[in-house]
Parts: sequence; C-alpha cells; structure tokens
Amino acid sequence: MDKVASVRSAPSGRRMVRAAQYLRMSTEHQTYSTDNQKDAIRDYADIMGYDIVATYEDVGRSGLKLGGRPGLQQLLADVESGTADFETVVVYDVSRWGRFQNIDESAAYEYRCQMAGVRIEFCAEQFANDGSIGSDVLKAIKRSMAAEHSRMLSQKVFLGQVRLIRMGFRQGAKAGLGLRRLLVDQQGHPKGILSSHEYKSLQTDRIVLVPGPPGEIATVRWIFDHFVKTRKTELQIARLLNKRSVLTDRGRPWTRESMHSLLTNENYIGNSVWNRSSTRLKGCHVSNPPEQWVRAENVLEPIVDRKVFSQAQAILKTIYRHMTNEEMLAALKALLARRGALSASIVDAAPDCPPSTRYHSRFGSIVKAYELIGYQPPKSCRFIHVNRRLETMRQGAIQDLMAAFEKCGAFATYDTETDLLRINHEITVAIAVGRCRVSGLGYPRWFSRADHQPTPDIFVLIRMNPGDLTIRDYLIAPACEIAGKRELHADNGARLDSYLFPTLEPLVALAERVSVEGAL
Repeated sequence: MDKVASVRSAPSGRRMVRAAQYLRMSTEHQTYSTDNQKDAIRDYADIMGYDIVATYEDVGRSGLKLGGRPGLQQLLADVESGTADFETVVVYDVSRWGRFQNIDESAAYEYRCQMAGVRIEFCAEQFANDGSIGSDVLKAIKRSMAAEHSRMLSQKVFLGQVRLIRMGFRQGAKAGLGLRRLLVDQQGHPKGILSSHEYKSLQTDRIVLVPGPPGEIATVRWIFDHFVKTRKTELQIARLLNKRSVLTDRGRPWTRESMHSLLTNENYIGNSVWNRSSTRLKGCHVSNPPEQWVRAENVLEPIVDRKVFSQAQAILKTIYRHMTNEEMLAALKALLARRGALSASIVDAAPDCPPSTRYHSRFGSIVKAYELIGYQPPKSCRFIHVNRRLETMRQGAIQDLMAAFEKCGAFATYDTETDLLRINHEITVAIAVGRCRVSGLGYPRWFSRADHQPTPDIFVLIRMNPGDLTIRDYLIAPACEIAGKRELHADNGARLDSYLFPTLEPLVALAERVSVEGAL
C-alpha cells in the first residue's frame, strides 16, 4: 500500500473527502491496466471532490479468491483495525473488486468495510453505490456477470488446452523417467530441452515430449519387462531399484505409488493423456472419471512396446480390480489375522491387500479403516501416519517455493542435510509444519518448533487447521523474533500476528527483491 500526503483544497470551499483507491489487474485484459484504472479514478475523484491518500494494489492477481491478494487483504485489515485514515474506497468497477464465484463473498467484503464506516464506490459503473434498491439490484447483476466471465474464460482456456493436447503438445510440468520436455517454436523447430523448473517464455512456443537419456529409457523398459515376466509386485520392483540406488525422475526413492504411476503412463507408448485431475476456478483438486480424460494417440515417439504395455495393464487390472468397501475391509481383516498388527508398511507389502493410499482415499484415512474392523493401532501409529502425510505436504511446499523463486529470477537451493532453503546464497529459510492442538477449553494452539539447528534467517511455520487436514495460515518471521517461543495461539499479540499470512507470497516477494538488489 502507498500513502500520499494531501495538500489539495476542495473547490468552492467544500471539504475534501479523504479516499483510498483499490487497483487490481490480472493478465486477462490490457483495458484493465492499473494506469487506466488510476486515470479513471483520478477523474472521478476530481469530480466528486475526493483526495486520494492511499493506494492498495493487486497486480497480476486473480479475482477469484481473497487468498493471494495482499492488497485487498491489507485494505480490509486497515479498515477493520481502525488505522485507515480515509472515508471511502474508490474501485474502477465491480469486477476489479473481485470475480468471486459466490457473489455473496464479494458482498461480504464490501459489508465489512461499510460496518467499519468506510464505503465502497465504483467509478466506472452506471449506478451510484448508495444502498438504494436499484443500486443493489444492478450491483448483484454485475457481480454475477463478473463471476460468469471467469467461468466462460475458464471453459475457453480448457478448450484451447484440449486442442493443443490433440495436436501432440504437452500440458504439464514433469515429463517422467526416460522422457524430456523439448521447447519448439510456432513452426515446430526445436529450441532446446527444458530442465526442471524451466518454462516457456513466449506464448507462441510449445512443448513436446521426446525420449530422454538412454540409461533412463533402459530403466523404464526393464521395469515393464520385469513386471510382465516375473509377475513381481510394484513394491518388490521398487525395492529392487532402491537397492541399486536408482531414483525416480523427481530424484526420490521408489514407492509402490510412484511405480504404479510409471506402469500406467501412456506417454511411454506414444499417447498423450490429460485431464486425469483438475482444479477449476481456484477450487479443490479433484480426480476426473476416465470419460472426462483427453487422449491423443500416437502423437509421441514410443519407448515401450505396446504389447508389453498392454500385458502390464492386464496384470494391473487383476491387481487393482474395483473392490467394494466390504471387500477392502475383509482383506484388511484377513491381513490382521495373519500378522497380528497393522501399519501402512504392512498393508503396502501385502500383495493380496489394496495399498494404504487406497484405504485413505476410500475411508478418509487408514486409521479410520482400522477402526471399522475393530483394530486399535498404537497411538504412535496414528502419529506416524499423520506425520508422514504432513511431511509430504511440507516437501511439496518446499518444491513449490523453489519453482516460484526460480520463476521470479532468484537462485534457490535446498540442503537436505541441514533442511534449509538458501536464496541467492544469502538468506536461509527453515520450513516446519505446526499440527493444531485444541485445549480443553476449545482454544487452538501450535508448537512452533523454532529451535532449528543451524539457526536460519527466516522461519516459516505452516499452521494447520484442527484435524491437520487443511492449512490455516503461514507464520513467516525472522528466526530471532520467535526464538524461545515454544507455543503459538490464535492470538499472539500484534507484533507476532503481523507475521501471519494466508499464502507464501511474502517470501516469494522477498526472494524477488533480494534477486533484484543483487543484480544492481
């Protein structure tokens, strides 16, 4: 937010009304550039006798959700805390305030400002936001139109992606073991192989999958041949590769799940399959049914024989035949009778039992499946299961941060020994997950785990919601500020709470600033 001093006097002796302006621009329309919005708001302010004393901006931000919009978040925080020194907020139009898919959400944020004594005005709309019936009806229509625009745009983008898939172009990031992403221009001429976390920079460029290093191709073919000829399970083949120190395309040890993903990847026989899962309009990530998948056949150079691949799918079909809930629980109960105890590793190692991940997706968690067959695992087992999931989430956050750092021009490395991220060889960052504990009186608390060694420059705590399934927010603070702070509460005082953010964007912005200053 930028604040400017006001020295103007109102025409005709009228008191100047102190106002703020809110600007938002995504990448959808040049018409909505922040400069154009500022010009329109300035003209409106001159007519109305407003003095613009503060500016809140969200440049390059989607209007679908409040998350990821630090400008609007700061505006709401200033208004509701009473620190705002203005009476009104001028916005270009309703769509700049947001394209929320639930129009009540848009209304809720405006209502919060009104309750704090700050009104919202839209300078480019053909109605006065004065609370009259006509104004409210037109505003509701405009909110619906703004939401519908996003839905229509999403559908257009989806259709464009479908067209590119059917033309043989790649939509996605990781290529897979034995494959590489090749950047080509609009004429199809090769421009170079993209490494991990590298992306195309020109809109007219495209990406195609090509065969990778011979050693990786040999590993992929060996996996398929071995699976078909020996009938070893996915877990057994994964263990064989781990013994040989052969890693996945992500540089990690093999698991049953990563082996299954490779054996079902149609890229290896020249097919491109897309839309297995999707996240529409900033919503939840969902797995799509096979009839919604987009498949283009024979568009890539195959590296696995189709007959061998088909045999592998036939074997997998017998292994992964659809089981009812009762059949899955019966298999788990039979395994318990044989082993006397259960754990995720025991379940994954049993060839006649579905993997633990399938129990998790079917019943919510494997611990819930245990309860349904009357098995009470040790308390430590429950913690191990949850901690394993949270560690996977933490590692995913680290990888996402590294990709974001590189995208904004910063150089980032992750040291597995010290468990620290290092930005531009200068700033070290430690990331931890804080499980939510609810006290007997119903108050949430989080253990900070800020005693990281070696001590980082910045400490990030991912605070979970009760149940440890979703993220509440992120504490991003200098490590020295929370040294000795063992426990966090919902209210930790103004200073510490100022380090709480809904996303990791402030850390990315810091990396970008460090990169720019280093270049200067």
